[in-house]
Amino acid sequence: MFDAIATKYDFLNHLLSAGIDRRWRRRAIRSLALTGRERVLDLCTGTGDLAIAARTARPAAARVVGVDFAAAMLRVARDKLWRRRLADTVTLVRGDATRIPAAGASVDAVTIAFGIRNVENINAACDEISRVLKRGGRLAVLEFSIPTMPGVRGAYLWYFNHLLPRIGRLVSRHDAAYGYLPASVGAFASPGEFVKILRQSGFIDVSAIPLTMGIVFLYTARRG
Repeated sequence: MFDAIATKYDFLNHLLSAGIDRRWRRRAIRSLALTGRERVLDLCTGTGDLAIAARTARPAAARVVGVDFAAAMLRVARDKLWRRRLADTVTLVRGDATRIPAAGASVDAVTIAFGIRNVENINAACDEISRVLKRGGRLAVLEFSIPTMPGVRGAYLWYFNHLLPRIGRLVSRHDAAYGYLPASVGAFASPGEFVKILRQSGFIDVSAIPLTMGIVFLYTARRG
């Protein structure tokens, strides 16, 4: 499914979020408090937007490794890296979030943008993230949520369940992908449940920060 929509993925992300997705990614990278020396692993990197944000921040990560299971998404990411002259400092690897192709305690920070809900075994992925992070290393995860604010919740659910899938199908020419999006968000752990999963995987200082009226949460943590 992700391979099928890879060439339209960035356009639809920006269109369906009215461009706010860029702001969410910048906020996630700021939470890492980079100094310019870090090696960052961007898991479920997709077309590489968060990996690029980590490498172009000020200060930026020294090196970034992007891991994703979808080969077509990685091809789009690779083209973007070449255009931005970042291919020497951002490495892309095809891999599974529950079996991360990295040595234990080998990275200073891990990021995930809108990908953790797509992992079949979230607990296993969080355990793997904990394994590859150095002690004290930082984690930043962006993920959609269902807002709880009265009024906002109803309007969001109408947009998310009715308008968004129609626009997604029209642009991507893929029937299932943008119906899958609201379904996967509805099935994902609540913020409180995901915080508990992170703590069970050895993370400390875990926070769940609502962004844009709770449409998205930024989860931050440190490896204990």
